[in-house]
Amino acid sequence: MSMNSNLQATRELPRIMILHGMKLAFRLLLLLAAAFVYFTGWFGTSVSPTQGPEKHSFLLTVIWVYFFVEMAARFFPSKMESMGCQKQFAQNYVPQKRRDGPPVKRQSARVTFLVAAVWIIFNAVIAALYFAQWIDAGFMLLVSLGYSVCDKICVLFFCPFQIWLMKNKCCTSCRIYNWDFAMMFTPMIFVGGVYGLSLFLPALALLIHWETAYRRYPERFSEDSNASLACAGCPEKLCQHKKQMYRLYEQKRARHKDVRTAG
Repeated sequence: MSMNSNLQATRELPRIMILHGMKLAFRLLLLLAAAFVYFTGWFGTSVSPTQGPEKHSFLLTVIWVYFFVEMAARFFPSKMESMGCQKQFAQNYVPQKRRDGPPVKRQSARVTFLVAAVWIIFNAVIAALYFAQWIDAGFMLLVSLGYSVCDKICVLFFCPFQIWLMKNKCCTSCRIYNWDFAMMFTPMIFVGGVYGLSLFLPALALLIHWETAYRRYPERFSEDSNASLACAGCPEKLCQHKKQMYRLYEQKRARHKDVRTAG
């Protein structure tokens, strides 16, 4: 591919993909900064959310404001967000032309329960380490920041929930898209305190809002009934980006295998 083609492809990157990339970069920066402060105690500051306000670092405030604003924005329709988390709103529902047939197909409740169970078990192990005092509140915050980075990796590169459990075609059709903040701040339940709970409770409210909409308006969440979720009208093309990456990975893997075979 020529340099001009590369430049054109860059200019044509979907806006949502660019925004996801920027969020990934910023969340990674927050994680690295918090890890640096946690492990070095630089300037005598702390990233422990259980410390008194007078000991809170500026970094803790930045983390709280950033995520609180992101969560608050999710309660309202926005063109700055992926359709995956916006399909719950009435303005994003475009009735799909359907012939008479079976009712709207929902995501298997068993699969959804399995995802929740896996997440609870995984975090129960982390909670056990916390209550056994093998890790402290500052480390729990690092875990939440790590989750926040993984969240964007799932959107942009590889999502184990999608591939191994949910089997949904893409993020746009994801049944649990707005579970992300509740999953992200699960460790804050165990830390408690004003700081921890003020992050988890909005995330929980967002989860309840999502689940309520899913039960009241299931037609908004299915491609079979909502044309906004169909591939033909999708402006994001995140799945195409992932498929290209998977193809490149398979090609590299095949070349590596050929080299080993030839050797």
